[in-house]
Amino acid sequence: MTNENEITPYQESDHDRLVEIWYRAVRRTHTFLTESDIEFYRGIVRNGALRAVEIWVSRDENREPAGFIGLDGAKIEMLFVDPDRHGRGIGTRLIEHAQQLKGRALQVDVNEQNEGACAFYRRFGFVQTGRSELDGSGKPFPLLHMEFSERGTA
Repeated sequence: MTNENEITPYQESDHDRLVEIWYRAVRRTHTFLTESDIEFYRGIVRNGALRAVEIWVSRDENREPAGFIGLDGAKIEMLFVDPDRHGRGIGTRLIEHAQQLKGRALQVDVNEQNEGACAFYRRFGFVQTGRSELDGSGKPFPLLHMEFSERGTA
């Protein structure tokens, strides 16, 4: 029997499925983006972003990708879960896996307008340490800079 909580390193054969998870999750959670914005970022994800960071994949009972986290050192660059599987602990397990690998001093930048993600990270113990008016592509989508804090956990 396969462990449905299994987390494995990125494999090139996962690439298209991870792009699809990214796309479906963004359509569900990033309601502030226009269609052209989504297509712009989708091109970045499809054409190299997944290969530019350390990716860990959460697999379901059939060993299919259910979500993934992308790390650059101790910084979470991306965390996306299949929207049909939101609320099942996949994101939490991916964060815990990252902490096991990188220590508890994780950092993340979160779109300020993505209230669900901001709340998720706060529940997990991340606190805001700064804010930028523009995202990493220079677009006007403010980012909250957050880092894990032992004091931030309930």
